[in-house]
Amino acid sequence: MAKWEIDFTTNEKGVVMEHDMVEKPAHYNVGNIECIVYLKDNLPWEAFTGYLEGNAKKYMHRWRHKGKPVEDLKKAVWYLERLIQELDGK
Repeated sequence: MAKWEIDFTTNEKGVVMEHDMVEKPAHYNVGNIECIVYLKDNLPWEAFTGYLEGNAKKYMHRWRHKGKPVEDLKKAVWYLERLIQELDGK
């Protein structure tokens, strides 16, 4: 395995991890901060909500074409629910 490849079945301590590809994909949780938290902290509110909307639309657009339609639809729902939370101020 090349050093730039990441083994998503174990963490940096060698502990085997289960990964939910919708709620907490391993490739978005490398390091000390989850990617979505980093983006919220580093983007203006309008940009962050646009990111959420865009990702929901992206998964709605490609669910028929990637081979995992239910997973992509669940991802679209995840982004929509996160957008709703932002709009509700939660």
